[in-house]
Amino acid sequence: MAEAAVHPLAAVDPNAKLGSGVEIGPFAVIGPNVTLGDRVKIHSHAIVTGNTEVGEGCEIHPFAVLGGPPQDKKYRGEESRLIVGPFNTMREHVTMNSGTEGGGYITRVGAHGLFLTAAHVAHDCQVGDHVIFSNNATLAGHVTVEDHAILGGLCAVHQFVRIGAHAFIGGMSGIENDVIPFGMALGNRATLAGLNIVGLKRHGFEREQIHALRQAYRLLFSQEGTLQERLDDVDKMFPDHAAVQRIVGFMRAKADRSFCVPRSQS
Repeated sequence: MAEAAVHPLAAVDPNAKLGSGVEIGPFAVIGPNVTLGDRVKIHSHAIVTGNTEVGEGCEIHPFAVLGGPPQDKKYRGEESRLIVGPFNTMREHVTMNSGTEGGGYITRVGAHGLFLTAAHVAHDCQVGDHVIFSNNATLAGHVTVEDHAILGGLCAVHQFVRIGAHAFIGGMSGIENDVIPFGMALGNRATLAGLNIVGLKRHGFEREQIHALRQAYRLLFSQEGTLQERLDDVDKMFPDHAAVQRIVGFMRAKADRSFCVPRSQS
């Protein structure tokens, strides 16, 4: 097992836990309650602080700050955590904050994510696997981002919003309501602009699956009946279709925000 390679100009607290093969560059700062998994690479001037766990194979670029205290006026210094899963890339100036009492004391980021320059994950957010945050994509507190979601540059997501799996958020969009799985949201304030067809094709969804999702989308956002009635109709029409059922389950789950809908219904 390779020992950690720590540059002599790095400031690494002796109580920090470093996995095998960790690399830490000059002027990086690693706090006493930090755990770095195997083969984590910390570039110069990056900071990992607080009660923070960084998973295997992550790469943290200069001036990123992970584990800083929440930007929440209700925070009173209570002990909270940031947990980052394996094989994420955090580019320059990315920030990820620890949790608060109101969010269960934990911010969690999944695996294989790409967080481009100055992306921000606020307190108590729950971020899934294989996400992409483009430059300056920003989450407010308590946001949920599911697997394979893509957030465009300079977009901002309101607190407590949910972004469904495989959703696409356009650049410079302001997201104040939940975005369904596979949905595409654009604009300020954002409206639903159909399904993320490009993303579906890139992830290997078959033509028949995409056709079913399109049918379900049209039914869910038609003008007839109540939302509950439309959800029931889609549920009955596609009882065994996993992707459609993911949308149905997402929309039936208890939520703090309304749904992002097509412009004609805004």
